[in-house]
Amino acid sequence: MLNENEQTEPTETDELAKLIATIETLEAEVKEAQARANAESYNAQRRMEQETEKAKKFALQKFAKELLDVVDNLERGLQASEQAGADEATLKGLRLTHKSLLTVLERNGVVAVGEIGDAFNPDIHEAVGIFPDADKDTIGQVLQKGYTLNERTLRPAMVLVGA
Repeated sequence: MLNENEQTEPTETDELAKLIATIETLEAEVKEAQARANAESYNAQRRMEQETEKAKKFALQKFAKELLDVVDNLERGLQASEQAGADEATLKGLRLTHKSLLTVLERNGVVAVGEIGDAFNPDIHEAVGIFPDADKDTIGQVLQKGYTLNERTLRPAMVLVGA
């Protein structure tokens, strides 16, 4: 006959084995949860960095768009002054001011698009008519220059395209 200690010993060993198995399972679950949390944290950080970079890149969009009116008016003033026969000093001053403004815009990622002879691109050009002397899908005349800000269309160029 077994004494009382011998009967409880296998039970305690079984219980101890079950507890060890449970601890190992819980440790594995904790490691898995930590790995998931680390991955989620990394992904959230990357998304935040991308959003911050995007916000920085396009923070000037509204301001730059408003400056395009200034560029257009300066170009019209320069053209009118040339046609009216303004003196060379005035024309030189207007040209330098225009060049300086465009340089500042370009330094900040604003680039003019839409030149005669360029291939028509509906992402950055707006066709408003047909230009009979231009090749098919080629810009024949630019009615209003377009601009991009860091490769995003700020204002499409209004153009006449060959048919």
